[in-house]
Amino acid sequence: MTKKLEDLLDMAPAKEVTEEKEQSTEVIPEPEKPKHTPEDIQRAIAKADKIDEALPMVKNLELNDAEMDDIAQTAKDTFQDLMDLGMNVEARYAGEIFNTAARLLDTALNAKGGKVDRKLKMIQLQLQKARLDQVQARHDKESGVQEDGDAVVLDRNALLEKLLSKDK
Repeated sequence: MTKKLEDLLDMAPAKEVTEEKEQSTEVIPEPEKPKHTPEDIQRAIAKADKIDEALPMVKNLELNDAEMDDIAQTAKDTFQDLMDLGMNVEARYAGEIFNTAARLLDTALNAKGGKVDRKLKMIQLQLQKARLDQVQARHDKESGVQEDGDAVVLDRNALLEKLLSKDK
Protein backbone atom coordinates (compact mmCIF):
# COMPACT_ATOMS: atom_id res chain seq x y z
CA MET A 1 0.00 0.00 0.00
CA THR A 2 1.06 3.52 -0.51
CA LYS A 3 1.55 5.85 2.40
CA LYS A 4 -1.55 7.81 1.37
CA LEU A 5 -3.76 4.70 1.48
CA GLU A 6 -2.32 3.61 4.80
CA ASP A 7 -3.08 7.00 6.33
CA LEU A 8 -6.52 7.19 4.75
CA LEU A 9 -7.61 3.73 5.87
CA ASP A 10 -5.74 3.76 9.20
CA MET A 11 -3.93 0.55 8.28
CA ALA A 12 -0.66 -0.92 9.48
CA PRO A 13 2.45 0.09 7.52
CA ALA A 14 3.24 -2.03 4.48
CA LYS A 15 6.47 -3.36 6.00
CA GLU A 16 4.54 -5.37 8.57
CA VAL A 17 2.20 -6.79 5.92
CA THR A 18 5.11 -7.85 3.69
CA GLU A 19 6.80 -9.62 6.59
CA GLU A 20 3.59 -11.63 7.15
CA LYS A 21 3.46 -12.53 3.43
CA GLU A 22 7.06 -13.73 3.45
CA GLN A 23 6.25 -16.08 6.30
CA SER A 24 3.28 -17.63 4.45
CA THR A 25 3.94 -20.40 1.91
CA GLU A 26 1.07 -19.48 -0.41
CA VAL A 27 1.79 -19.88 -4.15
CA ILE A 28 0.98 -16.69 -6.02
CA PRO A 29 -0.16 -17.02 -9.65
CA GLU A 30 1.48 -14.71 -12.19
CA PRO A 31 -0.80 -12.14 -13.80
CA GLU A 32 -1.66 -12.53 -17.49
CA LYS A 33 0.66 -10.68 -19.83
CA PRO A 34 -0.98 -8.09 -22.09
CA LYS A 35 -0.65 -8.21 -25.87
CA HIS A 36 1.65 -5.22 -25.80
CA THR A 37 4.14 -4.61 -23.05
CA PRO A 38 4.05 -1.20 -21.38
CA GLU A 39 7.49 -0.47 -22.82
CA ASP A 40 6.23 -1.14 -26.37
CA ILE A 41 3.28 1.15 -25.86
CA GLN A 42 5.44 3.88 -24.33
CA ARG A 43 7.80 3.65 -27.34
CA ALA A 44 4.84 3.89 -29.73
CA ILE A 45 3.50 6.94 -27.90
CA ALA A 46 6.94 8.55 -28.08
CA LYS A 47 7.07 7.86 -31.84
CA ALA A 48 3.62 9.40 -32.25
CA ASP A 49 4.83 12.50 -30.41
CA LYS A 50 7.86 12.72 -32.73
CA ILE A 51 5.63 12.43 -35.80
CA ASP A 52 3.36 15.09 -34.37
CA GLU A 53 6.30 17.49 -33.94
CA ALA A 54 7.77 16.69 -37.37
CA LEU A 55 4.60 17.37 -39.36
CA PRO A 56 4.41 20.79 -40.96
CA MET A 57 1.79 23.06 -39.56
CA VAL A 58 -1.41 22.83 -41.59
CA LYS A 59 -4.48 24.98 -41.15
CA ASN A 60 -7.26 23.75 -38.85
CA LEU A 61 -5.30 20.80 -37.49
CA GLU A 62 -5.32 22.04 -33.91
CA LEU A 63 -9.09 21.73 -33.51
CA ASN A 64 -9.05 18.81 -31.08
CA ASP A 65 -5.32 18.23 -30.59
CA ALA A 66 -5.49 19.62 -27.07
CA GLU A 67 -8.31 17.24 -26.15
CA MET A 68 -6.49 14.22 -27.59
CA ASP A 69 -3.31 15.20 -25.75
CA ASP A 70 -5.31 15.61 -22.56
CA ILE A 71 -6.85 12.14 -22.98
CA ALA A 72 -3.44 10.61 -23.60
CA GLN A 73 -1.85 12.38 -20.63
CA THR A 74 -4.70 11.42 -18.29
CA ALA A 75 -4.45 7.80 -19.43
CA LYS A 76 -0.68 7.77 -18.85
CA ASP A 77 -1.03 9.34 -15.39
CA THR A 78 -3.76 6.91 -14.39
CA PHE A 79 -1.65 4.05 -15.76
CA GLN A 80 1.17 5.04 -13.43
CA ASP A 81 -1.22 5.28 -10.47
CA LEU A 82 -2.64 1.83 -11.23
CA MET A 83 0.85 0.36 -11.58
CA ASP A 84 1.75 1.73 -8.14
CA LEU A 85 -1.50 0.37 -6.73
CA GLY A 86 -0.97 -3.03 -8.38
CA MET A 87 2.44 -3.33 -6.77
CA ASN A 88 0.93 -2.70 -3.35
CA VAL A 89 -2.05 -5.08 -3.32
CA GLU A 90 -2.34 -8.81 -2.95
CA ALA A 91 -1.26 -10.80 -5.97
CA ARG A 92 -4.72 -12.21 -6.63
CA TYR A 93 -6.04 -8.69 -7.22
CA ALA A 94 -2.97 -7.32 -8.99
CA GLY A 95 -3.63 -9.12 -12.27
CA GLU A 96 -6.87 -7.27 -12.94
CA ILE A 97 -5.31 -3.96 -11.93
CA PHE A 98 -2.38 -4.51 -14.29
CA ASN A 99 -4.76 -5.52 -17.07
CA THR A 100 -6.71 -2.30 -16.59
CA ALA A 101 -3.46 -0.32 -16.57
CA ALA A 102 -2.46 -1.91 -19.89
CA ARG A 103 -5.83 -0.93 -21.37
CA LEU A 104 -5.20 2.65 -20.28
CA LEU A 105 -1.91 2.65 -22.16
CA ASP A 106 -3.76 1.35 -25.21
CA THR A 107 -6.16 4.27 -24.82
CA ALA A 108 -3.25 6.72 -24.72
CA LEU A 109 -1.74 5.10 -27.80
CA ASN A 110 -5.05 5.24 -29.66
CA ALA A 111 -5.47 8.93 -28.80
CA LYS A 112 -2.01 9.76 -30.14
CA GLY A 113 -2.45 7.53 -33.18
CA GLY A 114 -5.85 9.00 -33.98
CA LYS A 115 -4.41 12.47 -33.83
CA VAL A 116 -1.60 11.58 -36.23
CA ASP A 117 -4.00 9.76 -38.57
CA ARG A 118 -6.26 12.79 -38.68
CA LYS A 119 -3.32 15.07 -39.46
CA LEU A 120 -2.09 12.80 -42.23
CA LYS A 121 -5.58 12.64 -43.73
CA MET A 122 -5.85 16.44 -43.61
CA ILE A 123 -2.46 16.80 -45.32
CA GLN A 124 -3.48 14.29 -47.97
CA LEU A 125 -6.69 16.22 -48.64
CA GLN A 126 -4.80 19.50 -48.89
CA LEU A 127 -2.31 17.95 -51.33
CA GLN A 128 -5.19 16.67 -53.46
CA LYS A 129 -6.79 20.12 -53.42
CA ALA A 130 -3.50 21.76 -54.43
CA ARG A 131 -3.08 19.25 -57.26
CA LEU A 132 -6.66 19.90 -58.43
CA ASP A 133 -6.10 23.67 -58.29
CA GLN A 134 -2.93 23.26 -60.33
CA VAL A 135 -4.70 21.17 -62.98
CA GLN A 136 -7.58 23.69 -63.07
CA ALA A 137 -5.15 26.60 -63.46
CA ARG A 138 -3.35 24.80 -66.30
CA HIS A 139 -6.69 24.10 -68.00
CA ASP A 140 -7.80 27.72 -67.58
CA LYS A 141 -4.51 28.96 -69.00
CA GLU A 142 -4.85 26.70 -72.04
CA SER A 143 -8.46 27.73 -72.68
CA GLY A 144 -7.72 31.46 -72.30
CA VAL A 145 -9.77 31.99 -69.11
CA GLN A 146 -8.47 34.72 -66.81
CA GLU A 147 -9.74 35.29 -63.33
CA ASP A 148 -9.92 38.86 -62.10
CA GLY A 149 -11.23 39.03 -58.53
CA ASP A 150 -14.85 37.89 -58.48
CA ALA A 151 -15.43 38.11 -62.23
CA VAL A 152 -14.20 35.81 -64.99
CA VAL A 153 -12.87 37.45 -68.13
CA LEU A 154 -13.18 35.45 -71.36
CA ASP A 155 -12.04 36.25 -74.83
CA ARG A 156 -14.55 36.16 -77.69
CA ASN A 157 -13.62 32.67 -78.92
CA ALA A 158 -13.85 31.09 -75.43
CA LEU A 159 -17.27 32.69 -74.90
CA LEU A 160 -18.53 31.35 -78.24
CA GLU A 161 -17.23 27.85 -77.37
CA LYS A 162 -19.11 27.89 -74.06
CA LEU A 163 -22.32 29.04 -75.73
CA LEU A 164 -22.06 26.40 -78.45
CA SER A 165 -21.32 23.64 -75.90
CA LYS A 166 -24.45 24.58 -73.94
CA ASP A 167 -26.60 24.25 -77.08
CA LYS A 168 -25.38 20.71 -77.73
